[in-house]
Amino acid sequence: MSEQSDSREFIALGIAVLTVSDSRSLADDRSGDVLEGRIKAAGHTLIDRAIIPDDADRIVNQVRAWTLADSVDVVITTGGTGFTGRDVTPDALEPLFEKRMDGFSAVFHRISFDKIGTSTIQSRATAGLANNTFIFVLPGSPGACKDAWDGILQYQLDYRHKPCNFVEIMPRLDEHMRRKNG
Repeated sequence: MSEQSDSREFIALGIAVLTVSDSRSLADDRSGDVLEGRIKAAGHTLIDRAIIPDDADRIVNQVRAWTLADSVDVVITTGGTGFTGRDVTPDALEPLFEKRMDGFSAVFHRISFDKIGTSTIQSRATAGLANNTFIFVLPGSPGACKDAWDGILQYQLDYRHKPCNFVEIMPRLDEHMRRKNG
């Protein structure tokens, strides 16, 4: 599944983590803890971590602010991807996407299906690109965060991953802007 290039050096990315929950605090945010631990273990930099309630405006404002920060390359959210009335994270963030990453959802559900079967359809996990920043919208369970990181993100956020990865295309994400303004 993963092959690494010995000729490439690891490039640490700046990553922000947002937990969307009405009931969590840093003391009991297991999903945020999973992501923080994996981000740091991989050698990336945790730029910021926040917990906010299931409120679309607050979710958008926080994520937009991170996408505008030069230090943040990736935003990972956890929580609010289900179907209840309070689950608004995909609805809030998908309008920010300049480009959707449909393959993320497909691969996430494939990995999740092997663990939880058809229950994976109860998640609206999604991803996209906004302001040259990758945004990954994950379910709120620690297992889902492990599945997304271990099965997808650890590889795509590693410059050494072959045959391709997100890190190697990051310098070209704003090509349309350079052509437009150049």
